[in-house]
Amino acid sequence: MAEHLVLVGMMGAGKSTVARLVAARLGRPYVDTDTEVEKAAGSSVAEIFSVHGEAGFRAEESRVLAAVLSADVPAVVSVGGGAVIDPANRDALRAGATVVWLRARPETLARRVGRNADRPLLRALDGGPEPGGPAAALARIEAQRRGLYEEVASVVIDVDTLAPAAVADRVVRDLGPLQGQGR
Repeated sequence: MAEHLVLVGMMGAGKSTVARLVAARLGRPYVDTDTEVEKAAGSSVAEIFSVHGEAGFRAEESRVLAAVLSADVPAVVSVGGGAVIDPANRDALRAGATVVWLRARPETLARRVGRNADRPLLRALDGGPEPGGPAAALARIEAQRRGLYEEVASVVIDVDTLAPAAVADRVVRDLGPLQGQGR
């Protein structure tokens, strides 16, 4: 099994964008688990949430993550923000990847994702019962997941003031030479 480089973090942290840049710089394939879930299901993440609920989405996400991490070719992988909720996913990440947590403050995340209708967890809360709307929801979700990201992360990069290219540079500089040598 190859040692993959996996980016985790909240929605809006820049995982997909940075992972694409890092993959290009390292000459590795890029995989986005949300995209793979959509391919497998034949529908969008939002549609999966609507039809099967969060539990249905998380089950498919776990299946896809296990398949991606078992691949023989080392890839740069962007993992959905909630994948760390499942203890089996956390175990798989620790066992088969160098994990980089792209950490951002909730206010940064809120500014980046806004009221994005493609974000099911935000859409459910947009204008809903949570005072403060999506910004408050992001702060609450980040607080719930923070310890889980810490648990799996080999490295933490604070991204609030960095452009995606600068984050990718840092990932490559800090972790590129370590790939293939274990953690």
